[in-house]
Amino acid sequence: MQSKKTSRQKRFTVKEWSWIMYDWANSIYATNIMAAIFPTIFVSIAGDAGDIWWGYGTSIATFIVAVLAPLLGAVADYKGMKKKLFTAAMLTGVVFTFMIALVMNNWRLMLVGYILSRIGFSASCLFYDSFLTDVTDDERMDKVSSWGYAMGYIGGSTIPFVISIAVLLWLGYANPIAQKFSIIITSVWWLVFSIPFLKNVEQTHYIERTPDTSVVQIFRNIGRTARDIFQRKGLFLFVLAYFFYIDGVGTIISISTAYGTVLGLGSVGMILALLVTQIVAMPCSILFANIAAKITARRALIGAILIYTLICVVGFYMGFSLEPHQDAYETAVKTEFTDQLADITDETAISLRDAAAKIFTDENAETKWADEIVKYTQEQRANPEAEMVIEKFSLFLGNNIKVIENLRTAVSRSTILFWAMAFLVGTVQGGIQAVSRSYFGKLIPKERSNEFFGFFDIFGKFASVMGPFLYATIGAWTGRSSFAVLALIALFMIGLVIMVFGKKEFDKLDSVSANS
Repeated sequence: MQSKKTSRQKRFTVKEWSWIMYDWANSIYATNIMAAIFPTIFVSIAGDAGDIWWGYGTSIATFIVAVLAPLLGAVADYKGMKKKLFTAAMLTGVVFTFMIALVMNNWRLMLVGYILSRIGFSASCLFYDSFLTDVTDDERMDKVSSWGYAMGYIGGSTIPFVISIAVLLWLGYANPIAQKFSIIITSVWWLVFSIPFLKNVEQTHYIERTPDTSVVQIFRNIGRTARDIFQRKGLFLFVLAYFFYIDGVGTIISISTAYGTVLGLGSVGMILALLVTQIVAMPCSILFANIAAKITARRALIGAILIYTLICVVGFYMGFSLEPHQDAYETAVKTEFTDQLADITDETAISLRDAAAKIFTDENAETKWADEIVKYTQEQRANPEAEMVIEKFSLFLGNNIKVIENLRTAVSRSTILFWAMAFLVGTVQGGIQAVSRSYFGKLIPKERSNEFFGFFDIFGKFASVMGPFLYATIGAWTGRSSFAVLALIALFMIGLVIMVFGKKEFDKLDSVSANS
């Protein structure tokens, strides 16, 4: 247990700062790889079903970590093991993230690299979360946890994120060098800023290893922890509610830009909107901890769940109002343009046709169309098929002015809604995760923190399997990504019901926490 002096002091200790700095180190992975840049790159390379494959890949990675979490947690609680396992997981994430940049000509290998890097990232976060009980005491836990998320947003997310955006804007979003840079900087930043944690943070609460320690004993410890959670009704209700609402949170993080890409929103615009999320999230994470201290963690979490429900409603409308106009445009393109040019064989003409067909639904197609026109003009040769494509496209544009105007208006409206969603997410994303983490940390035995956080993580990770899988399945079944987003409301509603109707048990937890 930390001293009373540590509890009262305002400044963070070296251990606390070093622990906080790992959020600064790894948050770039959450931004560049999980949320903002890499999903759009992957979808553009994988094609029309890219967001579906992305959902399945995320589910696979989180399922593997969820299965391993209790075992890893039980092993890590033994003296000297937590730091070793943390280091192994962190390096796994760093190495496989770097390897993604080496296989960007093959979307299947990119997906494998993403799955393995996410396993390393998620496992390192499991051990990182449990180290919270080693670096501070209960009185400072909300503050330290929230500052971790805050520093992650303002530093680990924002600074390298802005650098990545600048390079993408400078070289062009579709430029392979710019895309690889956004991935490589993730690995380098993550590794370099993990050094303070590796140097200064040590395991202070642990279980002594004895000659009787064995695999059987480890599994007995897992069983004991499971029984402890289920027997403490309030704690069980909390992790059950967490299972559902954090599922929604994680799914929104994972699929937001993939969803926007399928809707035809501009990649650069979406990324800039997510930058707003990072900037807003920094002060709001700290503010959320202060609010939780005044109104209790339960009420603060209920408020955040309600805001996330609103975000899902906005996200549904964003897609639902746009998809009919996309369908109308694609139908017109097929019947009045591409079907009539199905028999062309000239390479230049085919490139012109393919770029023209997507010119209002793919931001890269307009550039490709212009490049192909320049190329054709420079060839200075008669090309009947190319001339036919240009003539047909001109005729198509004249016949479908209203369809194109409606699509452009819908895309503009959806882009504004995406920015609004990005702002709303920023107000609660860090706070709901930070307070959930610290609230749980104050309720568990410190020497068994990894065991308990292992189960805390398994609830979160199995939830993260369900959310992306739900999104991918509903999207594939209905053919509408907007309905997939609407389905996520159910996850927040279940979590909300548990948090509201479990008030009596949560009040007991708050009382125990205040008197501990």
